[in-house]
Parts: sequence; C-alpha cells; structure tokens
Amino acid sequence: MNLKTAFPDASNQMVTLVREGPLFILTMKTGENRFNTKFIEALFGALDEIEKVREQEDGEPAALITTGEGKFFSNGLDLEHAITTPGFFDDYYLKLLVRILTFPIPTVAAINGHAFAGGFMLALAHDYRVMRNDRGYLCMNEVDIPSPLHPGMAAIVRIKMTPKTYRDCILQAHRFAAKEALEKELVDVLASESELLGKAKELGLKWSGKAKAGAIYGSLKQEMYVEGVNYMSVKNWKYAKL
Repeated sequence: MNLKTAFPDASNQMVTLVREGPLFILTMKTGENRFNTKFIEALFGALDEIEKVREQEDGEPAALITTGEGKFFSNGLDLEHAITTPGFFDDYYLKLLVRILTFPIPTVAAINGHAFAGGFMLALAHDYRVMRNDRGYLCMNEVDIPSPLHPGMAAIVRIKMTPKTYRDCILQAHRFAAKEALEKELVDVLASESELLGKAKELGLKWSGKAKAGAIYGSLKQEMYVEGVNYMSVKNWKYAKL
C-alpha cells in the first residue's frame, strides 16, 4: 500500500508520513518541533495511520523512521503551553513517549540536529538512533531550568544509558556531540547530513523483518521497558519551574 499523508492536513503540514516499501518515514516539520497539543495530535494521527495499515498487513516487514528538518530534531516541550494546559502530560506528551517506546514495529530516530530535553526523550524512546555527525547535541537540561523530571521520563533515560552517562546527563546537563554519543552508546550510527536518512533507512530495513512478530513485538517492548511504562502512568504531575 502506497502512502503519502500530511497531518493535521495538507494545508497545515506539521507532520508528513511517506511509505517506502516496508518503511514508514515520519518527518516533523514545525521548525524546532516543540511539543504542544496540536503538534502531538498530528504525531498521533501519523501513528494511527501506520497502525491502520499494519492491521491490513500484519506479519509483513515494517519499520518506522522519525526525523526532523534543518538544525533541529526537536527542541523539547513548548514549556509555557505544557505548564498552563491541563492534562498535557497525562493525555499528550507522556502518552506519546509510551506509544513510541512500545510501538509494535522497529523504530529508528534519524537525529538531524539538536535533540534537547523532551526532544532527546523522543529519540531515546526509539529502538535505534542514527545521528548527524557534524551538527547537533543530545541534552537533558532540566537542572539548568531548573525543573524536576517526571518519573517515567527519568526511567526512560535511566533504562537507555549507563549509570555514569545517566549521572552526567541529568546532573550536569551534559551536551553529547555525535562522536561522544556514539562512544556512550546513545546512538547506533553516525552519518553526514546527506547520508543521514539513507543510513536510517538501511537500519530500518535491516530490522524490519522483526515486525513479522506482529503484536508480540510491542509486547516484548512492554516487558523490556516495564519500569518506564509503569512510571509513565503517574498522573497529575506538573512540569513547573521550582
């Protein structure tokens, strides 16, 4: 099934979704790709579309590639919106992280530029990460805001990196450039800007056959990341500057 779709619609393309064989390529297109309700709703629309296709093609190879444009993968939360919008974390952002973390096909983040705070969280929620080798940093900067982390967000970071890297990431707001990110196993592959999407596609194709497991693929992720999934259910948490 061929696929080319924009969300929320063609006149307001916050997210595009293109099908290339077994690959679903999701591109975030709002500049800094800061998370607010409208942007997350657009992302949900794209993920819904993928799962609708998968219902018809269960057992076939598939993988999701998520990327941005220009110098940002995602610069994190729209903080003012997040703080002032009731239910933003419970109904939108945390739900997005859980959905990507447990998505029932292989997922690859093609990190085209900066991935800060909530944007870094989105990249970490993917199974695999390819990072541009000449531009961009990975960083959790809550200590400099300063603000606490939701328990589920902290759990994802803790699960995805070694204790020392976790310490430096959270307590120092360390900025990981590409070479160090690879050394610390935060990413799987480095690539030039022109080769980034191609390398992400290669990785997606390499593991797309594992989607033949169907719903079991997502179930295995639920088991792998049970700590993060469970902590993500903590309700009524407020991301507020202390």
